[in-house]
Amino acid sequence: MTLSKKSLFLALLGGFALSMASVAPALAADDWPSKPITYVVPFAPGGATDILGRTYSQALSEALGVPVVVENKPGTGGSLGSAYASRAKPDGYTVVGGTISSHSINVSIYPSIGYDPVTSFEPIILTGTLPNVLVVRADSDIKSVDDLIAKAKQKADGVTYGSSGVGSSQHLAGALFAGTIGAQMLHVPYKGSSPSLQALVAGDIDLLFDNITSAVPLIEGGQLRALAVTSSTPAEALPGIKPLKELGLKDYEVVSWQAVFAPAGTPKPIVDKLHKTMYGALQKPEVKERLKNLGMTVSGAGPEELGAFQKAEVAKWEKVVRDANIKVN
Repeated sequence: MTLSKKSLFLALLGGFALSMASVAPALAADDWPSKPITYVVPFAPGGATDILGRTYSQALSEALGVPVVVENKPGTGGSLGSAYASRAKPDGYTVVGGTISSHSINVSIYPSIGYDPVTSFEPIILTGTLPNVLVVRADSDIKSVDDLIAKAKQKADGVTYGSSGVGSSQHLAGALFAGTIGAQMLHVPYKGSSPSLQALVAGDIDLLFDNITSAVPLIEGGQLRALAVTSSTPAEALPGIKPLKELGLKDYEVVSWQAVFAPAGTPKPIVDKLHKTMYGALQKPEVKERLKNLGMTVSGAGPEELGAFQKAEVAKWEKVVRDANIKVN
């Protein structure tokens, strides 16, 4: 049986189309970038995500030869800017700084965030992790984790802990702690880390699980006492302060994290090129020093490892939110 000329032509045309489809991503990567790249920071200027965005934007611009513009789009714990980035054309010209809130916790907290933290994005790089630190006022009668557990179990309403907002890593760290020790703790949300720290210093709340970056200056200044860190290993910024895992809570671990994502469908060669460039930036001495000063443990893990890590984080915090019955209407 022989093919007609028309059938043969269609078969050849189909094979050519498949061949072109396979090389299209490589060609796209070869031509990319040819215009400015937008780096979306889904938080206000000045925080860790913004600092990292500006660090990466400079490094990418130098390495790739095109401007990289940081665009701050704060709101809803990082969800507003992340939703905006997820709708961008997946061509490598839009990336977003993702965090534990925007890309793992928020989907379980809010009724609708406008995107799926996993399927709406291509993971690029896990920049690093930041532990929270359990702090009380320097003059508090809570002088150890054992003191805190005893007091939380003795009081009918438990102790009060603040956070930078519902669904923040500080909030969930406190909820996980309460669930782990089997006691009630009253959550008091504030509009940011700074107001919650001020409330703690003023005596309005009993404790905080605050980001190490913002808490360390007050610890060093003698206004706060650090009881423990929430990571599985000690934090370099707080020598002598043990992890909660070593203080009786063997299954407890909370680390805030920073990563970078692109819209789903961004060609793999471009994602790989972005990772290679960003990983190179993390190796620069001046960048290492900047991140060390933030209290960050640098990772640099690539797309596959970040993707697996993120999925595990989404599942972990979904359970914490469900068990603590945390809701935002």
